[in-house]
Amino acid sequence: MTDQKTETALSSDVTEVRAQKLKLLRDKVGDVYPAHFHRTMTNAELAEKYAGLEDDVETQDVVTVAGRVFSSRNSGMFIDLRDASGKIQIFSHKDTTPEAARELLPLIDLGDIIGVTGIVRRTKRGELTINAQEITMLTKALLPMPEKYHGLSDIEQRYRKRHLDILTNEDSKLRFQQRSRIVSGIRRFMENDGFMEVETPMLHSVYGGATAEPFKTHHNTLKLDMYLRIAPELFLKRTLVSGLSDKVFEINRNFRNEGVSTRHNPEFTMMECYWAYADYEDIMDLVERLYAELATAIHGTTEFMYGETEISFKGPFRRVPMPDAVKEATGIDFLAMKTDEEARSAAKAAGFEVEKDWTWGECLAFIFEEKVEATLIQPAHVTHFPKDISPFAKEVPGEPRLVERFETYCNTWEIGNAFSELNDPEEQRARMVEQLEQAHARGEKEKQLDEEFLDAIDQGMPPAGGLGIGVDRLIMLLTNAPSIRDVILFPARRGKAD
Repeated sequence: MTDQKTETALSSDVTEVRAQKLKLLRDKVGDVYPAHFHRTMTNAELAEKYAGLEDDVETQDVVTVAGRVFSSRNSGMFIDLRDASGKIQIFSHKDTTPEAARELLPLIDLGDIIGVTGIVRRTKRGELTINAQEITMLTKALLPMPEKYHGLSDIEQRYRKRHLDILTNEDSKLRFQQRSRIVSGIRRFMENDGFMEVETPMLHSVYGGATAEPFKTHHNTLKLDMYLRIAPELFLKRTLVSGLSDKVFEINRNFRNEGVSTRHNPEFTMMECYWAYADYEDIMDLVERLYAELATAIHGTTEFMYGETEISFKGPFRRVPMPDAVKEATGIDFLAMKTDEEARSAAKAAGFEVEKDWTWGECLAFIFEEKVEATLIQPAHVTHFPKDISPFAKEVPGEPRLVERFETYCNTWEIGNAFSELNDPEEQRARMVEQLEQAHARGEKEKQLDEEFLDAIDQGMPPAGGLGIGVDRLIMLLTNAPSIRDVILFPARRGKAD
């Protein structure tokens, strides 16, 4: 077994060898990191163009490619060269490759980036190959690549050195390519549906739009404490008031100074939208159409696997009011209760530990989380949330304890949250004042009332449906990722590498 000291020495030796080769290359070719090099096609374009080339056939076509050296055999005679699009084999032999080019081969290491000009052929074994006529050193890598067959096996190293993770892990590379397609797909869907994309501030002088601990900073010129946004909601609603568009959306970065888990990261991406003259049922239809389109774009169908479970994003999704879901799971009929005390007593009788000051709605929501969330595997819209925990949604007609809100669940996760938005300015102010008092009681002394938002609502906001989607969590589902850190290029980490 190799001890740690030996491994450290070996690593230093390997690095030193590369540094020595760099010096030799500088002496031999001059600029080892040239600014200008033009390839004629990518490896994928090459593969597509010559897909019909038969085995053991050599063309007269001269092409120029570039990429990173991923394997080298027979002293560099055979090199696997990869760019972002795929792999091509490079063949360097005394019968086809000039001596000046072959003299570079001993100085080329795995991980180096080179350019190659040569003749296209297909080998007897069917491998598309370039017979090298010219080799250009484009970048000498001074650090070795991870071990060939295992790549970065340490999870934390994969997150910390994402560049190496993607270089050596095709699954990781594919996942981030799919992430790009999903985000682009969301934007395209919203625009095609008539929504206007807007951009709202990331630095807020008053934080709000959600309940969360913010990150705090300071603006030196303005001499003002500011906060990284925890949600874009209040600015987006002000945009709706302005009449700029009846449909607005933003794909936004939010920051919440809270816990880290497999489904939570301090910095995350949301898509939030507001639709004038629509309600939460219109938003449910929008969510189902969006999710089906994204699944089809990635998988070719609305059905896909997450772990061992097949998920279907084919609409319509199941729709169930929260009180009905709790009654079905526990037998407790919250709608039959009149007081907070009745709700607490019923919860305790069923074996739940609830706080002595919890309201009817808080008891309902707690039991839902405890007994129902874990059963929601296929996508479902849970509707009719308690007003106690949903201060910015309109009441359900005939049942003032409930509001027109839904959360979309899948694989037990919440992957969407929507309201029929409150637009009564007096009620809005009253609820925000109550929320502020609760925050101050919890010790959040910096929390303030957003008077600029309330002033905008006084101007008149049309009735609207609003939606927030956690994009990272949705991408987790669509790409079969076990952790949110697997779908964020550079996730938050503790400290420095050892």
